[in-house]
Parts: sequence; C-alpha cells; structure tokens
Amino acid sequence: MKGKPTIVLGIDPGYGRCGFGLIQESGNDYRCLKFGVITTSKEFSHSKRLAEIADDIESLMTKFQPQILVIEELFFAKSTTTALKVAEVRGVILSLAEKKHLTIREVKPNEVKMAVTGYGKADKRQVQEMVKSIFHFSKKPKPDDAADALAIAWTGATKCKFS
Repeated sequence: MKGKPTIVLGIDPGYGRCGFGLIQESGNDYRCLKFGVITTSKEFSHSKRLAEIADDIESLMTKFQPQILVIEELFFAKSTTTALKVAEVRGVILSLAEKKHLTIREVKPNEVKMAVTGYGKADKRQVQEMVKSIFHFSKKPKPDDAADALAIAWTGATKCKFS
C-alpha cells in the first residue's frame, strides 16, 4: 500500500549558482517536478544575493509545498571567503525550511555520490548519467548544479525511509 506522496526539495548551495531539484516520492517511485539553478549577479552585494536566493527558494517552497528539505553539507571550498559565503546561503535556506516546518536532512557530497552511483568519488558526469536514469530523462540534466540537486533530493528521500 502506497502512502501519500512526499515532495522533497534538494539544494546544492552556492551564492553564484544555487542548484535546486524538486521530486515527488511515492513508495519506490520517484518523479522529477522541477529542477534548475538560481543565479545571482556578481554585480550585486552579497546581502542582495542572499535575499534573491531566499526569495526564489521561498517561492519554490510556496508553490510546491515540500515536506522535506535535503541540503548538501559544506565540505570544501577554495577559500575561506567562499566557504563563509556558501555557509551563509545554507543558513538562509535552513532558516526558511524551519519556518515552513520542513523535515531537514543534510547530506555529505560523498554520501550523495555513493547513494546515486555506488561510488563515493564519482565525477559530475557519472552523477548526471545516474540522475538521468533514476528520473527517466531522455538526456542528462544540466547544468551540473541542478543534476546535483536532484541527486541530493533523491538521496535524502531514500535516507528518510530508513531513519
């Protein structure tokens, strides 16, 4: 017997490009509802970029009414400045999820790669190929931030079943 379908929002956080993927899970059936990236201009202040990301994520939450947010943990950045800015994006999104009373799951990049491809050090192309297969797409989802967000959502959806 299948329960009520669950909508999961996956986020690959970034302040220049923030990937998102919305999926619907029903039993062992996973359907993609929407995916893409939120891009912000380098011309804007960081606070304006955060506000733009928050507005777009909140719009997605309002429109699709997810029950679960799955967000990738910050594990590496080329610089401390980049790491701090991405951490602030994560903070904004986590705050929105709390306000909307979503279940929150945080996943590590290697955990997502392992869940999706069976190999914790898979490259972007391998993740895209498996996301294509999981959601029965005719071609690989692009850009890779969006494919990663779908992989993150799927990993969180499958992880929620067992936690």
